[in-house]
Parts: sequence; C-alpha cells; structure tokens
Amino acid sequence: MKKLNILLVIILFPLIGLAQSATTEALQKQYNDAFSLYFYKNTLRMLNQMDSPEFDELIKDIEKMKFLMIDKSKMKFATADYKKLLKQYSAESYEEIMTTRYQGRNFDIYLKDKKGSTLGTVMLVNDSTSFYVLDILGTIDVSKATQLFSALDDSSDIGQKIKSFLHTGESPKNLRGFKNNNQ
Repeated sequence: MKKLNILLVIILFPLIGLAQSATTEALQKQYNDAFSLYFYKNTLRMLNQMDSPEFDELIKDIEKMKFLMIDKSKMKFATADYKKLLKQYSAESYEEIMTTRYQGRNFDIYLKDKKGSTLGTVMLVNDSTSFYVLDILGTIDVSKATQLFSALDDSSDIGQKIKSFLHTGESPKNLRGFKNNNQ
C-alpha cells in the first residue's frame, strides 16, 4: 500500500504543476455564467482549417488553453474588478510583459516562468463590451499574441458561435463540438 501511495505521488505531483492559473479558475467561479471553452493541443490544430504554417508555428508550444469571455454589462464586470484581477495574477508570480492595443481592444500579456522556462501565459483582452481571458499552459510568441486572438475570433466555427452567443444570448450549452465548462 505504501508503494502505491508513493507511486501515485510520483505520477500526480507533476500534474499539479500543470494546472492553469488559480486566478482564472476563481474568476470563472465568480462569473459562472461566463462563456468558457478549453482547447487542447490537437483541438487547436483542428482550427487550422487553411493549413497555415504560420498558425501551426503560433500554437506549437501550447499544451492547453482556457478561453473565458465575460459580458461586462450583463455580469457587472467593472474597471475595479479588472485592477483587482491584475493584482491577483501578480500575486501568482505572473509578470506583465506586454501591453498593446489592436482593433479597438486592449491586450495585456502576463508570463509565469521558472528559471527561464515559461510555465504559463495569460492574455487579457478588454474592449468596451467584453472581457476575455486566454489562460495558456505553455507559451506563445508574444509579438504574435493578437494573431492568436484574431485566429480564434475569425475561426469559421468558433468565431461564429461566439458572435452568435454574444448577439442572441444563445446558451453556451448549445455550442456543440467544443468542450464547454458550463455544461
């Protein structure tokens, strides 16, 4: 029995380090009606419907990604909530590495690394109506972060379903074909 316990610790301990941000998890619990999806490495590859080598290069170091979208007016997400969130990511040892503006949206990119190796990337995307979190296990080329968000937003399947959800209030449970936390 003792050997079994030791074996379980050896197997499961590395998986604990692979968990995504506790701040993102708490945000999802706080805004439990937020739209959320998980993307795994092979799911991201399936998004590359045009077989773009650039997209493959962009996602090559992503193991898993959580996509969380909050409708700011419906869920009462305010500037104070955003500032609090930034402090929580910093408390988790995420460091701000880039802030940019693209197509009317503000992008804030945070990295968590250990001894020069990136463990996680958090991309916060904020516009006048919505707040998005891309919590990535792994890393991306931060100079191309807006391209990743655009690829998700413009994807024929995901982008249309997200836009449909935003404009019609369609339940996220109706978005078939994607792993959805709200189901």
